[in-house]
Amino acid sequence: MDSEAARTARESLELAFHMSNILDTGLDRQTLSVLISLCELGVNPEALAAVVKELRTDTSSSSSLPSTSHKIEIYMSME
Repeated sequence: MDSEAARTARESLELAFHMSNILDTGLDRQTLSVLISLCELGVNPEALAAVVKELRTDTSSSSSLPSTSHKIEIYMSME
């Protein structure tokens, strides 16, 4: 990636992060970056949103990693 493209990518991430904060999503820069990258790779954004919501629900009620991993696989196969 050339320096101009890298600068544009950083600026875009900063803008998305700022909007995320305004909307009070609770997403950090790294998580937001991963979600954006997955969307750019063609993962369904609605499925990603459902995964994030489900992970938050699981985290607040209990941290059962196997069921969370299984849910991610289900959501990713929904495309």
